Amino acid sequence: MQRKPTPEEIIAATGKTVPDIIAPNLRVLFCGINPSVYSAAVGHHFARPGNRFWRSLHSAGFTNRLLSPFEDRDLLQFGYGLTNIVDRATARADQLHPEELIQGQQQLIAKVKQYQPQFLAVLGISAYRIAFNRPKAAIGKQDEYLHGAIVWVLPNPSGLNAHYQLADLQRVYRELLVAIEA
Repeated sequence: MQRKPTPEEIIAATGKTVPDIIAPNLRVLFCGINPSVYSAAVGHHFARPGNRFWRSLHSAGFTNRLLSPFEDRDLLQFGYGLTNIVDRATARADQLHPEELIQGQQQLIAKVKQYQPQFLAVLGISAYRIAFNRPKAAIGKQDEYLHGAIVWVLPNPSGLNAHYQLADLQRVYRELLVAIEA
């Protein structure tokens, strides 16, 4: 679906999932908190018009052009993949229960073990703190590794995250790219 979903389609997408875009030995596995109902309605990651993921990736230098959410599978050619801590789509991340984040972390660990990305980039500090039981975690490189993957936390690119403007997102995403290329 490359058209704007109807309000009914968006409501109907509550609880649905968006398939992972994943392959072995990625440079980075980007991990969102969970899909938005908009993303679930169209079947593509970070599809909600206010989401800044795609602009942040491009402006930080991860991609040579601005990809649309409908090109999310093209990330594999750059060595990047997409998944979520929780598969269930909601209107807002704060509609998730802490238990879902903790359970999702276990599923994420299994994906990292199976696919062996070089970096795991979790997009959302609050969700990371709950899911990984790291209440004092900060944005950036973490002290832990998951099955050899360097764990990095980035801000949630949702337009609802007013703490980070696009320039701020570009800066912290760029810090990850510099670490990858080091």
